[in-house]
Amino acid sequence: MDKSLSSRRILVVEDEMLNLAMLEDILTEAGCESVAAAATIDQAIDLIDERVFDAALLDIKLRGKHGYAVADALAARGVPFVFVTGNSVRDIEDGYRDRPVLRKPFKQEKLINALTGLLPPRQTGDNQ
Repeated sequence: MDKSLSSRRILVVEDEMLNLAMLEDILTEAGCESVAAAATIDQAIDLIDERVFDAALLDIKLRGKHGYAVADALAARGVPFVFVTGNSVRDIEDGYRDRPVLRKPFKQEKLINALTGLLPPRQTGDNQ
């Protein structure tokens, strides 16, 4: 597997446990240093307040609620993110439509490409 996410710290915000487990596996195989998971808006915001992330995957709907508060918290800290959704891209509210979107179901390569496209390349010797 491609290790293009080597040493990256990724936040996954997903309320469906099977999807969450799959995403964690893909990201771990891609070399992520850490993968933190949140299933609710409150859990996600707590993690964003406590840790530093290189990027995030954010399901738009979390337990029936829109996750835009999480998007705002990530943006406020300069953390790039990809919306993940099974819904139409047209369902994304104005003000958030400029963010990259990964439609479910997706192939593993699309996920890796979406994240690596957000991140600057690691410099040799980076230990962050």
